[in-house]
Amino acid sequence: MGIFTRLTDIINSNITHLLDKAEDPDKMIRMMIQEMEDTLVEVRSSAARVIADRKELDRNISRLKKVEDDWYAKAELALSKDREDLANAALIEKAKLVDLALELEQDRAPLEDALKKYEEDIILLEAKIKEAKQKQKALYERQNSAQSRLKVRARLYSNRIEDVMNRFNMMERRVEETESRVEAEEMGREMNLYEEFADLVANEAVADELAALKEKLAKKSSKDEKK
Repeated sequence: MGIFTRLTDIINSNITHLLDKAEDPDKMIRMMIQEMEDTLVEVRSSAARVIADRKELDRNISRLKKVEDDWYAKAELALSKDREDLANAALIEKAKLVDLALELEQDRAPLEDALKKYEEDIILLEAKIKEAKQKQKALYERQNSAQSRLKVRARLYSNRIEDVMNRFNMMERRVEETESRVEAEEMGREMNLYEEFADLVANEAVADELAALKEKLAKKSSKDEKK
């Protein structure tokens, strides 16, 4: 179904109002422009047919004028030959053609009126099409502007996310560095503790060996005294 149903609907239409009510303004205006252009083609075609009719009418009137002149010339010839009867008959034929030409001239007026109306309609249609295309251009510009703003916002949002992630990663690295230092400290402490236990075990072995040596010497001394 078209947006418009009559030529007057297009000419009297409020394009801005129609677009404001449309759910899809871009689709609506494309349909409007298409129907306007189709209507313009039809109006031009109708005007072309009227122009063709007017040209044919002009040709018929021109032929009648020529025949009228021929009958007038025949009337003159007849009178010059003293044939008044023939001259009268020729003038009668000429009069018939004059009446017919007048009837054709009367047919010209409606054609002229129709052409004038078609011309007015074409001018108004072209103005409406121009207005609609300007609206379409404005819609495209608004859409492109909105898309550009969305892209800018998306980039800004993306940059913000990237910045937050960088900060998070930096904090994470700092925490990891701190944990690494703690681990390093603990690793050093574990080595010292190991050494302490190693020393303790070594000292205990030496003490045992010393005690065994003392016991051996004591036994030897006891034997020597008995002898």
